[in-house]
Amino acid sequence: MKKNKSYFEKWISDKKCTLTVPSIGSLIWTFIAAFLGILIVSYIGYETEYFPLFAPFGASAVLLYGAPAAPFSQPRSLIGGHLIAAVVGVITVNLFGANFIAVAFSVALTIVLTLIAKAVHPPAGATAFLAVTSSGGEFMWIFKPVLFGAFILLLVALLINNIDKDKSYPDYWI
Repeated sequence: MKKNKSYFEKWISDKKCTLTVPSIGSLIWTFIAAFLGILIVSYIGYETEYFPLFAPFGASAVLLYGAPAAPFSQPRSLIGGHLIAAVVGVITVNLFGANFIAVAFSVALTIVLTLIAKAVHPPAGATAFLAVTSSGGEFMWIFKPVLFGAFILLLVALLINNIDKDKSYPDYWI
């Protein structure tokens, strides 16, 4: 019979990291995809001023281009996670204003809703955070920068990830 671990015993693990380093070819394609995805988003942010630069996209790029097979990297999670977070954050700031309680509420509710929707995308936590602190409660913020930028990153992932013979993206849409 297995003994239940105490609280502090749970902190200790004898498991080892199982991540593997991809081939050099895969690393090159990962670099190209990440570079192009962020280049396009940052160009639009800087040069056209269509939307402000949006830091969570850096984290999304790590998932989409570095770990495209991960559940958090799938289109459902990318688009759904950012969408849920943006909507929650904008509604929250409209209801409660921009303050530390609203930030915490927005991030916590986003986590729960994305779990329920099976659309967990860790960078979406930052999206919820920024929705409260930076969106000004504007509903258009959901579309730009959030959805517009997420779709750009997705398009680059579809185009570049599938060039690599070792990758196939996405694993699923819905």
